[in-house]
Amino acid sequence: MASQSSGFELRARVEDFLFREAQLLDDRRFEEWLELFAEDVSYVVPVRRNVNQRCTELAVGGPDDTAHFDDDRQSLGWRVARLNSDTDWAEQPATRTRRLIGNVRVDARTDGAYLVRSNFLLYANRLETQTHLFAGERHDRLTPDGPEGLRIASRLVLLDQSVILAPALSVLF
Repeated sequence: MASQSSGFELRARVEDFLFREAQLLDDRRFEEWLELFAEDVSYVVPVRRNVNQRCTELAVGGPDDTAHFDDDRQSLGWRVARLNSDTDWAEQPATRTRRLIGNVRVDARTDGAYLVRSNFLLYANRLETQTHLFAGERHDRLTPDGPEGLRIASRLVLLDQSVILAPALSVLF
């Protein structure tokens, strides 16, 4: 029973971390959000393709394919700086967002890291009529470190949509 209890405690700890991350983004506290990432982070949002069901391995691009985001810590910092600036036209006025995180699955690794899969729904609204919905799955590698007790070492975001209909992709997943 102790191992089952510790599994629940681990999942609760990871869920709290992911919920806190979502809150930081929704509250536009981007600098604090950036601190949740490791210095050598890989943050990738590949372009999804619509493919025949016999070729599903081609639905997600590889490392040399086009991606919406293919960032390291420095380029995430540039994104944060742009979002915090007064000259980001796609964020004047700022987009209101609400993130829902669910279906969190945690796999503890022998090296102390955690492989985490979670689903998300991101509602984004700007101006009077610009409303966009993003749904997908995140594959995170978390390490036991950082201000929240965990740090994001890598993130792969698999959007469910293959075509982004928003006029600008200025939200973070």
